[in-house]
Amino acid sequence: MHGDGNQPRLIQLIMALRRQGITDGRVLSAIERIPRDLFVERAFEGQAYDDNALPIECGQTISQPYIVAFMTMKLEVTDRMKVLEIGTGSGYQAAVLALLCRRLYTIERYRTLLKAAESRFETLQLTNITSMVADGALGWPEQAPFDRIIVTAAAPDIPLTLVNQLKVGGIAIVPIDVPVGEGSGQILTKLTKTDAGYTREDLLPVRFVPLVEGAAREM
Repeated sequence: MHGDGNQPRLIQLIMALRRQGITDGRVLSAIERIPRDLFVERAFEGQAYDDNALPIECGQTISQPYIVAFMTMKLEVTDRMKVLEIGTGSGYQAAVLALLCRRLYTIERYRTLLKAAESRFETLQLTNITSMVADGALGWPEQAPFDRIIVTAAAPDIPLTLVNQLKVGGIAIVPIDVPVGEGSGQILTKLTKTDAGYTREDLLPVRFVPLVEGAAREM
């Protein structure tokens, strides 16, 4: 658990998030309650409360706090909801969401990452998280439909398999690859399930690791 020594840095981070337009009190409160230093590699603990993405095991990253806060705010989660997360990673985004929803289901490709994340959930006594190692691109059909879905890796296109696992009126927040000039980039999108399909709202440019199909071999 984080000590009081991190309190000033945490307060600075919360103030920075407010200045950047994160106005949802429930989201800010959840970020304040989850010690980010528990989720970063020891070598980066000194940067745990900086507003930056940081490397974690298996070539993955822990997202920048602003992006975690922004995605969580746009997800519009309430305490009655069942939420699916694709890409557990360090477990930080899952821990924040677990404070806001009724039940969180999270899928990770890498067993190493998931075991470390589960240990952190236990430390923080987050008992409403169910996790598994699997291909996130397939979602979790046995538990569908979900009120909300969050994807923390960039999909090559609209992930219809996941959108189809939403309830009508449900929201998915997904980074999607887009061509940009000569290269390519990613745009964070909000997909809302309708009776006829879905509506799409583009939110902001982002940079995530790619959403890779299949569970990883052993890592």
